[in-house]
Amino acid sequence: MFWKFDLHTTSHIDTLLEKEDVTLTEVMDEEDVLQECKAQNHKLVDFLVRPQCMVDLVTYITQEPSDDVEEKIKYKYPNISCELLTSDVGQINDRLGEDESLLMKLYGFLQRESPLNPLLASFFSKVLSILIGRKPEQIVEFLRKREDFVDLMIKHIGTSAIMDLLLRMLTCIEPQQLRQDVLNWLNEEKVIQRLVDMVQPSQDEDRHSNASQSLCEIIRLSRDQMFQVQGCSEPDPLLATLEKQETVEQLLSNIFDKEKNDSAIVSVIQILLTLFETRRPAFEGHLEICPPGMSHPSFSVNQSILEAVRPRLKDFHQLLLEPPKKNIMKTTWGVLDPPVGNTRLSVVRLVASLLQTNTHIINMELINLNTLGVILDMYFKYIWNNFLHIQVEICTAMILAMPPAQSENPEINRDQDQEPVRESHLIKHLFQKCQFIQRILDAWSSNEKEQGEGGRRRGYMGHLTRIANSIVHNSDKGPNGAKIQQLISELTEDDKERWEAFTSGQLADTNKRNTVDLVNTHHIHSSSDDEVDFKDSGFHQDSSLQQAFSDYQMQQMTSNFIEQFGFNDEEFADQDDVVDIPFDRISDINFSLNTNESANIALFEACCKEKIQQFEDAGSDEEDIWDEKDVTFAPEAQRCPRSSGSTDSEESTDSEEEDVKRDPFEPNNASSDDRMEVDTGEAFYFLLIDHCVMMLSLCDVPVSDLWPGDEAAQPASYPGRKAGASDAEETVTTETVTNGSMKETVSLTVDAKTETAVFKR
Repeated sequence: MFWKFDLHTTSHIDTLLEKEDVTLTEVMDEEDVLQECKAQNHKLVDFLVRPQCMVDLVTYITQEPSDDVEEKIKYKYPNISCELLTSDVGQINDRLGEDESLLMKLYGFLQRESPLNPLLASFFSKVLSILIGRKPEQIVEFLRKREDFVDLMIKHIGTSAIMDLLLRMLTCIEPQQLRQDVLNWLNEEKVIQRLVDMVQPSQDEDRHSNASQSLCEIIRLSRDQMFQVQGCSEPDPLLATLEKQETVEQLLSNIFDKEKNDSAIVSVIQILLTLFETRRPAFEGHLEICPPGMSHPSFSVNQSILEAVRPRLKDFHQLLLEPPKKNIMKTTWGVLDPPVGNTRLSVVRLVASLLQTNTHIINMELINLNTLGVILDMYFKYIWNNFLHIQVEICTAMILAMPPAQSENPEINRDQDQEPVRESHLIKHLFQKCQFIQRILDAWSSNEKEQGEGGRRRGYMGHLTRIANSIVHNSDKGPNGAKIQQLISELTEDDKERWEAFTSGQLADTNKRNTVDLVNTHHIHSSSDDEVDFKDSGFHQDSSLQQAFSDYQMQQMTSNFIEQFGFNDEEFADQDDVVDIPFDRISDINFSLNTNESANIALFEACCKEKIQQFEDAGSDEEDIWDEKDVTFAPEAQRCPRSSGSTDSEESTDSEEEDVKRDPFEPNNASSDDRMEVDTGEAFYFLLIDHCVMMLSLCDVPVSDLWPGDEAAQPASYPGRKAGASDAEETVTTETVTNGSMKETVSLTVDAKTETAVFKR
């Protein structure tokens, strides 16, 4: 921000502060008061840290404004007070953090009855948060002396700003030992148990949501801290309390042993899903990046959590059959009676997480309850709920692809030389009890029949295509391939024939449409009819198309680049390696060019004529060197051709011919002696010319067309110089460029045998 650079003009505040009776409100009415404070205006800061001013600032952010104040300016002074107190000025932080009377006045805001004013709560939380970061020892000591601090935090947990303050205490306190002391203190105050008590039907939705979010963030923050500080000997006491079996059992008791409440159920499931996370989820569209030498954080699910959840699986199963009552929902295509609801969707997500743990006892309980069958019923019933469809697809994909659970009883072959063979009971249940294959075939046929009669394509068809492809793939290459093939072979002859016809016919055709030749994709959008066919094929469900199309575009751009600049495929094959070269190594790159492209040489010369502007005399100080100027190049016909019979004396006798043969990049009024003497603004221009000379020399352009004056002025080793210089297989050119008081030496090494050049600075 601009105040860091002291670019502000003289403020009226300095004049205002010279008044003896100036008030705080008068100062806060100044438009630039915040800028001056952050710029640490000494007069202003000294005024603000006066005892009465500090009391007034704290009062503004903790006391409700008068009701008779106009609404648009009601929170003007509280807002400015908060900004001044959080401007991170050392004197203000010191005065506020070390004055216990001010801290008590600030703390008094928590002692108010619920609900707190959300705007004032945000001001209070912001001020206390910056003090926690800047004065952690003093603030922690002050809060620990307040016996009702944790009670008040839990009491107001429904206010989001208070929840943020609680999390701030877990993340912004340093050093590590002080943070560990705070964790132990909060654990002794039973903050986890008190948050768990907030997630029950008797509390309102705000408390459910904020208490659940607080517990989820505690889990994630604690696990991340354990991963980052691997040398820490003390475990996180809050995480240990949360993972205890009795804590999880208390959570489940809150929602199942009392009346059903949608908000409480969803909040508890959200906590369980976080406990089941084995890796920290990344934001959508972003990659997880770990420091070098470190792996992605990975955590195992505590067995005590599974032990607490297993007896309650029947209750979750019942929620799928009898969710909390929902009103009938009318949509544009029909009536939902009842709608899926957030409760049932959350239960399906929980089942997907439980399957990921791949625990035998959990798997068998789900099989006995036939939970997968109920979930499949919901999949085919709610044809437009893609949130549900993706979760069902995840469940089936994990069952098909994951190896059998370790604790499952293996079927040991009689031959002792062979390894024991494990059998996945979930796959057997899915194919036999749930009739997985038959339901896919029936749904596909039903959809085609409806479309044939003019109906709409069902919303789950894209997911159903991927599920069918997953079966085919895992039967061929998956870890359960033999078992899947066996179960398919045990189908009735009619179902087996239908499946074979489906995979070789309809499924294959759909996959072919979904992987259409990308060269012709522009025809897809050329007419409305094509676009309808494109969407109906299910192609819009396949996210890999976008990546494939991006690859196609890159391929086309690469081909155009090669075609335009004359590279061959072998020369361009290592393009990815060149891109990653650091800047300081670019000067050492070896270029290998095709020197037989006369058309490209002409194109390069034309570009130089059109794009590169001449510079003015270096001695002209009054003109702007960046202004566009008229450019006059020597006509092509007047340029001296390269001739093996010419001599140095012949090319230097006539002054008029010397003027004609000047470098087309050099102005007519500049001599060869002052060509390299330029000011700072023009230095980059000569560097560009050096690169152009290098590139043209590689393209076999006559040096006489490039170098001004006679050949006597050319470097003896310059490529293309006559007098036998061209006979050498390797030539080296060295030039010193003077830029004011700085000099830079550049060299060009040309190997005629290998047709390579190295340009160094």
